[in-house]
Amino acid sequence: MEDPSRIIRVTVPADAPRLDKALTAALPEALGLSRSRVQALIAGGAVTRGGTVLADARTRVRAGEALVLTLPDPAPAAAGPEAIPLAVVYEDAELIVIDKPAGMVVHPAPGAETGTLVNALLHHCGDSLSGIGGVERPGIVHRIDKDTSGLLVVAKTDRAHAGLAAQFAAHEVERRYDAICWGVPDAGDPRLAGLDGVGFEPGGVLRIELPLGRHRSDRKKMAVRDGGRRAVTRLKVAERLAGGAAARLECRLETGRTHQIRVHAAHIGHPLLADPVYGGARRGAAAALEEDAKAALAAMPGQALHAATLGFRHPVSGQGMVFEAPLPATINSLLMVLRDGEGLVGS
Repeated sequence: MEDPSRIIRVTVPADAPRLDKALTAALPEALGLSRSRVQALIAGGAVTRGGTVLADARTRVRAGEALVLTLPDPAPAAAGPEAIPLAVVYEDAELIVIDKPAGMVVHPAPGAETGTLVNALLHHCGDSLSGIGGVERPGIVHRIDKDTSGLLVVAKTDRAHAGLAAQFAAHEVERRYDAICWGVPDAGDPRLAGLDGVGFEPGGVLRIELPLGRHRSDRKKMAVRDGGRRAVTRLKVAERLAGGAAARLECRLETGRTHQIRVHAAHIGHPLLADPVYGGARRGAAAALEEDAKAALAAMPGQALHAATLGFRHPVSGQGMVFEAPLPATINSLLMVLRDGEGLVGS
């Protein structure tokens, strides 16, 4: 009997007349299917239209047409299991919620083939794995950057992976991040008011809707750019720090693009503290800090960003679930020395 969790139904979007491009654009990002993987699936006869197999990636399709992708059984995992300690917040037969430490890569990649969250989960989960992405492995539904700490939900079964991926695609998952940025984003700042895609909502919430894509000259970076994928971030100042030199932010994601909070914050002139990639515009501000604040900043393993809240419906039972993770010691120490105007020379 065919496994219904491996059947993906999509509708061709308006701006993708070619089969491989249409599928890549329409499939939930959380499935982790690259365009090359989609092309291989098409060539293998995994895609049908009205019951007819479409085996050529260049096949022309029309907006609104219904396509069916049937995922094959997963191949064995290439990554090996490793006995790496995990901070397990919740676990059942379908999924596991992890509080990931800063410094841990989520998925093996060139230069980081071992010591990743996937390696740890392969050891922890044993034979209970999702293979919906084409390889037997824990179902990585979403990711957080290597040097960002906090909550991740991982599917252990294909049906959990499909259910969670659908919630992420529909923007139904609650994701709140704690961050510390340089300066204080203010609705009264005329510079912010003049930026395209930036506006304030009731309650002092700064809404940023700017498309993100790969940086044109540095493929390891993301950038705000025309033709990028839609990205929406909401920021709210939770606390002024160091006399206004910095601020603690509550960040909520509507979409989940790579480096989204970091790029959006830097674009509006308020990059995150200790961000080694996007924080260059404010690195000189560290010179104004007291020595204890400088030491706390230097101890940061990466950007001051923590995935603090994660909420979703259980993909099998339908029960609402919300998880919280406290700030790691490094960010908490930095926050303490920046509070109440402390940490700034002359304060």
